[in-house]
Amino acid sequence: MTTICPFCIQIKAIPSSIPDLVWEFPNSVAVLGRWQFYQGYCVLISREHAHEPIDLPALSRDGMMSEVWWLSKAIALAFKPRKLNYELLGNQVEHPHWHLFPRQISDNEHLKPAWVRIDREENNAPLRSILEGKPSERASTIASIVTILQELGAPKA
Repeated sequence: MTTICPFCIQIKAIPSSIPDLVWEFPNSVAVLGRWQFYQGYCVLISREHAHEPIDLPALSRDGMMSEVWWLSKAIALAFKPRKLNYELLGNQVEHPHWHLFPRQISDNEHLKPAWVRIDREENNAPLRSILEGKPSERASTIASIVTILQELGAPKA
C-alpha cells in the first residue's frame, strides 16, 4: 500500500499551500513550526522524497545539510538561544526533514528534549495554546528569520 506523503504535497504546491513559509532553499524549504513556545522553531523539509536521508542523491543531501546550517545560523542570530536542538526523526512522516528548536534558559525543561513537553501538553487546550504561541507573533518571527537569511546571503531556489 502506497501512502501519500504530506510533505511531497506541500512541496509541490509551494508557496501557496504553506502560510508559514520562511525560506525556499535550493534543496529544501523552511517553514515556521507549530510550537512557538520555542520562538523561532522551524522545520526544514527536503524538496526530494526519500525514506531516509541516506537515500537522497549526494548533491541533495549535502545541499540540505548546508541549508540546515544557514537556517540554524539565522535562528541563532535572531533569537539568541542558550542552545539549538536539531532533530531528524521521520517516525511520523517518512520524508527527510529537520526540526530546529531554539532552547532558552528560561525554559525550565531546557535540558530535556522539546518533545517531552509537547507530548505532555498538546492535548490540553490551554497548555497547547501556550506551546503554540500567539498567532499574531508568527509573522514577525518569520520576518526576523528572513531578514537575517537575506543579510547572510543565504541561497534561494
